[in-house]
Amino acid sequence: MANPIFTQSETFSGRAPRGHARGYAQYPSQQYPGGPEQEVYGDATGRIPVETGELMTYDDVIAKTGLALFGVAASAFAAYQYLAMHYTPALMTGGLLISAIVGFLTVLIVAGRRKVSPVGVIVYSLVEGVFIGILTLMFESMYPGIALQAVVGTFAAAGATLAAYKFFNIRVSDKFRKWVVIMTMAFAALMLVNLVLALVGLNTGMAGFGLMGLVISLLGAGLAVFNLIVDFDYVERAVANQAPASESWRAALGITVTMVWLYTEILRILSYMRR
Repeated sequence: MANPIFTQSETFSGRAPRGHARGYAQYPSQQYPGGPEQEVYGDATGRIPVETGELMTYDDVIAKTGLALFGVAASAFAAYQYLAMHYTPALMTGGLLISAIVGFLTVLIVAGRRKVSPVGVIVYSLVEGVFIGILTLMFESMYPGIALQAVVGTFAAAGATLAAYKFFNIRVSDKFRKWVVIMTMAFAALMLVNLVLALVGLNTGMAGFGLMGLVISLLGAGLAVFNLIVDFDYVERAVANQAPASESWRAALGITVTMVWLYTEILRILSYMRR
């Protein structure tokens, strides 16, 4: 429920019955002469499994998430290098704003479809990579070396979260999902209001380098980690529900969005520490 990308699909939300990706044909029992009624073949219920397509696996999700994150990294590197050689304040600000808006609209369009398109996921990755590249260049120009620290910190946090989820056998309850989605929506609304106020010249300090900005960044990073836990739970549910293999693209998209969010928050937190 926390990540709207996953809630678009019944296989992730847990509403779909198990085995929906694998059909069953019901064959009538046959009466053999001189003997009791017997089933020709099938399972104990007389149902015969009929394959209707490949099923989603953890390997699928890992491979496609890796491809999406590679697209983000490649696009970010290209944008970083280009703008480093053609730096102008207007180009930086305009590129950051446009890529943020296009990336947001792209993920809405891609995730809103009943079946997530692999091309759409890659397009989102490339667009979001431009945003990440520009944002990273802005911070790197002020704090050399912060980009590498943010990348290492992001994957370390994601790895630690996944390890805790698996080894401590974390169970995501409905109450926890509702709490995460409410907090995430409230955080997004707060950031949207702050952006509107900033555009009209009012500085609330939430995106600045003061104490308020640090608190907001810590809150954002914490929420990103909680969303990552919920994302892992969604993937586990989908595999258990025998989701079709194509749904692994939805999982890749959802996890990539959360990872990008986590990176931006860690980048900001590191900037406070460097100050």
